[in-house]
Amino acid sequence: MGNSMTTKEVKRKLAAILSADVKGYSRLMGEEEVSTLKTLSAYREVMRSLIQQFDGRIVDASGDSVLAEFASVVDAVQCAVDVQKELRTRNAELPENRRMEFRIGVNLGDVIQEENNIYGDGVNIAARVQTLAEGGGVCISGTAFDHVENKLQLGYEYLGEQTVKNIAKPVRVYRVLMEPGKPSEIKAKVKGRNWKYFAIAAVVVVTIGAIVAWQFIWRPSHPKIEVASKEKMAFPLPDKPSIAVLPFTNMSGDSKEDYFSDGITEEIITALSKVPYLFVISRQSTFTYKGKPVKVKQVSEELGVRYVLEGSVRKEGNKVRITAQLIDAITGHHLWAERYDRDLKDIFALQDEITMKIITAMQVKLTVGELANLWAEGTKNLDAYLKCMEAYTNYLRTTKEGNALGKKLAEEVIALDPKYPRGYVLLAQIYLWDILLGTTESPEKSLAKAKEFAEKAIALDNSESTAHGLLGSIYLMSRQHDKAITQVERAISLNPNDASNSIRLGFVLLNAGRPEEAISALKNHRRLNPIPSQQYYLQLVTAYRLSGQYKEAIEIGKEALRQVPNNINIYLQLTATYSMMGHEEEARAAAAEVMKINPKFSLEWYAKTIYFKNQNDIDKTIDALRKAGLK
Repeated sequence: MGNSMTTKEVKRKLAAILSADVKGYSRLMGEEEVSTLKTLSAYREVMRSLIQQFDGRIVDASGDSVLAEFASVVDAVQCAVDVQKELRTRNAELPENRRMEFRIGVNLGDVIQEENNIYGDGVNIAARVQTLAEGGGVCISGTAFDHVENKLQLGYEYLGEQTVKNIAKPVRVYRVLMEPGKPSEIKAKVKGRNWKYFAIAAVVVVTIGAIVAWQFIWRPSHPKIEVASKEKMAFPLPDKPSIAVLPFTNMSGDSKEDYFSDGITEEIITALSKVPYLFVISRQSTFTYKGKPVKVKQVSEELGVRYVLEGSVRKEGNKVRITAQLIDAITGHHLWAERYDRDLKDIFALQDEITMKIITAMQVKLTVGELANLWAEGTKNLDAYLKCMEAYTNYLRTTKEGNALGKKLAEEVIALDPKYPRGYVLLAQIYLWDILLGTTESPEKSLAKAKEFAEKAIALDNSESTAHGLLGSIYLMSRQHDKAITQVERAISLNPNDASNSIRLGFVLLNAGRPEEAISALKNHRRLNPIPSQQYYLQLVTAYRLSGQYKEAIEIGKEALRQVPNNINIYLQLTATYSMMGHEEEARAAAAEVMKINPKFSLEWYAKTIYFKNQNDIDKTIDALRKAGLK
């Protein structure tokens, strides 16, 4: 709630809050936008009807989420169960990959009402409890459980006390089992789990010096963190301080404000990436944890980093509240934690302050020149900055609609501040995606526009690494391979932590006829981006094939299909590889998958999408595909 509210305007009440969102919504939208929206609309209507039947009120239903309030927590929980049962019946009629599952959380707590909106810890806890539910499941807080335990014929499973961001005490959480259960059995289960929970907590003790112990462990403001193990890490720790910045949680109660909390996260990652003495995990990997109840230990071990930053953002009107905490996953220590309440116009200075606190806590020393480079902002226009973040969020949707809206917003950014480099960078990215998405009437004109805007960004700020990387991609698509390599190498020298540039380097190298070097660049990209993208797999399998390492190409191709099934480009590379190996049966089987995915596939069209410098590489690829039966 904004600080501008007067005491008379504040109305508090006790309410049962139901918070719901769709599991895997981004995947559903990415695969089939129209049918996803149609299903979402139908399922929302089911929820609206049931909420009304149980005397509830929908507070917000933006994006893929639903927020509702009830006067009775019994009604709220029973409504949640009935919703899930009805949606389960409807999902049974859909193909498995098109089923839409909601996660639902219910909490009983104090809320603040302002007109038709509600805010406060009661809402925040419901939203956090919801993230612990499985798709198609319901979780409830301890306060809700205490009121429904003997009133509903349901079973419950105690999940222990969960740490909730911005809430001082851990919250008890229970999974609703949907089927009838005896309250006495549930109580016994609760006691057993409580004993186990505290026993485990008592065992996790780290022996450290007395001063450090007092500073970091015995302070009551921070709960103990389960420590990460170097031996269990997916990757060896780098030889310099390593950090993963988790997506800051949007606490504004409106999913439309996600662009702002995501933008804050992006800005901090970008600033940290400019520090040559740090190893920073890419946003592509850290954003896979968005909306998920993950532990610091898990993030550290899966990404191979020592430090983890997490936080939250609440934006209301012209006010913003940001909380952040930096954790050493190896020791479990909170190195730094802070809450900021500021005016929105102070956001630039606030981002700088947070970044500097992180760097200082990690004991990294910077020179005056390095500090100057770190704080290069690009604009002082708050409206341009906010609109640029919104445009970028739409661009990341990688859809025709997202690109169109992103382009419109990026053009508005430039109109607000013609000297803001990021506006031009964004337009260059969008024009390139128009080509890749096949949404442009003239790929040649779109490529020319992308080049124009990338060069404009560089003219405004020659240290803009993303613009140099984009220009490298543009040169590659124009088949100017040497210029492409020069630009991407320049981008990496400006920002060695930018994973998008390391994968660009792999791409231009393999297309320039240097597949061995491409493999090395792609492995470096994998370390910066431990949770790889489809492009990583595609480029690596191609590089292995071009270098004659067919066995490795097949292994990577199979791994890729486990991660991204039905990827036509991976099947094309497998088809070509099997064909070159003389494995005719496997080649024809992979080719059949290509035609199954795209019955209109043609070699003539595919040849136009290949940017190999060596004509011999193109000819060998097309011949191998033709030999496998593709035409």
